[in-house]
Amino acid sequence: MPYSINRCKEIRNRVDEVGIYETAVEFGISMESVKRALRYIKENTDEKTKNCTKRDCKVNGGHRVLCIGDLHAPFDLEGYFDFICEVADEFTPTQIVFIGDVIDNHYTSYHETDPNGMGGADELDLAISRLERWYERFPEAYVTIGNHDRMVMRKSQTSHVPKRWIKSYAEVLNTPGWYFTDRVDIDDVQYIHGEAGTARTKCKMDMMSTVQGHLHTQAYVDWQVGRKFKVFGMQVGCGIDFSSYAMAYAKSGKKPAIGCGVIINGETAINRMMEL
Repeated sequence: MPYSINRCKEIRNRVDEVGIYETAVEFGISMESVKRALRYIKENTDEKTKNCTKRDCKVNGGHRVLCIGDLHAPFDLEGYFDFICEVADEFTPTQIVFIGDVIDNHYTSYHETDPNGMGGADELDLAISRLERWYERFPEAYVTIGNHDRMVMRKSQTSHVPKRWIKSYAEVLNTPGWYFTDRVDIDDVQYIHGEAGTARTKCKMDMMSTVQGHLHTQAYVDWQVGRKFKVFGMQVGCGIDFSSYAMAYAKSGKKPAIGCGVIINGETAINRMMEL
């Protein structure tokens, strides 16, 4: 194989973003070379990579999952990182899931933005800086893509920009070990960002235990029990700074539920709430 495994991973990640043809053009190689790189990755990487696509991942094996709430960096709450580290030390998780909206992208919102807030470059630089410690502590993780994460992608579509011009999330945020996906399934529990409703309704609709974020004011575990099945819906809370200008839209609403989730063997779901 003419490429290193890291180079093959770069090719694989770009294929996930833009497809084989566009990747071949961007890397200046043939489509057959792209396919060889994909085959090499499939044959020489662990089960996590083998079972993942851009939109879906599946992992089994009796895991302890630490699910971290929405961060909305750089508008994440001081102290939330230390709180998460304490929970991680207590439960020693084998899988990490960021439930989405790891960045806020306030400057590019489709809604009104604060005219006195940071510009795009400054906000992104600060978000990347604040995510550095998260990446150092949790260098391998899944990230379910949230509506704020994909804001720039949506803007590019509005402006008719071809995908080959757009970097991947991991490239932009300097987090190569984080796998960005729409959904991850760990021990038959699905993890999603949660834009389509509550975990309580989603687990009933899919008849599958569901963990999600998105709804900053909710943190709970709700079990649904039938004659032949038993599933739970978990809202994990969040880690946002409610006092920041980016959260002004919610000032008249409930205060956020600052917390995270721990899921053990796909059967035990625990909400851990931060002392404020």
